[in-house]
Amino acid sequence: MASKPDVTVMGGGIFGLSCAWEMARRGARIRLVDRRGIGAGASGGIVGALAPHVPERWTSVKAFQFDSLIAAAPFWRAVQQAGGRDPGYARTGRLQPIADADALSRAEARAREAATLWQGKATWRVIDADTARGWSAVSATGKLIEDTLSARVSPMRACEALAAALRAQGGEIVIGADDPAQGTVLWATGADGLAALSRDRAREVGRGIKGQAALVRLDRRDAPQLYADGLHIVPHADGTTAIGSTTERDYAAPDAPDSQLDDVITRASAAVPALADAPILRRWAGLRPRARSRAPMLGPWPGRPGHFIANGGFKIGFGMAPGVARVMTDLLLEGRDTIPDAFRVEASL
Repeated sequence: MASKPDVTVMGGGIFGLSCAWEMARRGARIRLVDRRGIGAGASGGIVGALAPHVPERWTSVKAFQFDSLIAAAPFWRAVQQAGGRDPGYARTGRLQPIADADALSRAEARAREAATLWQGKATWRVIDADTARGWSAVSATGKLIEDTLSARVSPMRACEALAAALRAQGGEIVIGADDPAQGTVLWATGADGLAALSRDRAREVGRGIKGQAALVRLDRRDAPQLYADGLHIVPHADGTTAIGSTTERDYAAPDAPDSQLDDVITRASAAVPALADAPILRRWAGLRPRARSRAPMLGPWPGRPGHFIANGGFKIGFGMAPGVARVMTDLLLEGRDTIPDAFRVEASL
């Protein structure tokens, strides 16, 4: 990029790439900088579950996530068309076992809520487990929750697809260099960025939370993802299935899988017998950025004019990416603040 960029995006994870792509689509000159590489942090993981909040006690946060999940299909289709790289996106839905009578009652009540809150764009319903055609988790009640809103994406492939689309749109990507920020600056630097902001504010506003996941050889590429025993089990288009993950505030090695992942694999195999003999292809560990508020942290960096933050996509970054890209582009390029109050930087300070 010969001319000065309108916006420098610091960070090549899902929030940085999505915002850079959306701003480039709207005509901005973009330079994206990452010292370690595209998807080098949490965004280079393997699970890729895009799953909604339960349809009850509706809030602006849940509405934002719903809209983002609905927007995901055209978002990723445009990315693939622009850059020619497949992000592995598919809205395959999700099945969850129902443990007991109380859980069944809650699931049926949520189904009634979803009929209104999800506006006919997706469904949440209770089904018999024997209709799942052999791909489901063990259910004590013989019932499952089926939702048609959940989707999957292959995290690293999605990051690479965004990078290709950004370049095709005229954006510049700088890897491995301490490139000086020019123009307006968007900081989307994950766990490192939360640590920097905490130092800036002299208090912890967020931190990296370790997660561990596994990838196994089990081809259920057209099947829905499963959620059982607190675990996401996500079939991908390449014939693999991802299992994850842990949530660790305390750890010795942030990027090293350990015995806690063995426990995840054991629990997943107990919940979904089809996983029991699946060969393990890859073990992954990394830090996911969690803001103090637990919601994404979006908006101006306090006390730094011209600097903005898009961070804190803990567990939901890929699902929120289309919405985050939209509101941050509204703000940086058009001066329109459409960020939900719960997502503002101040909510975590």
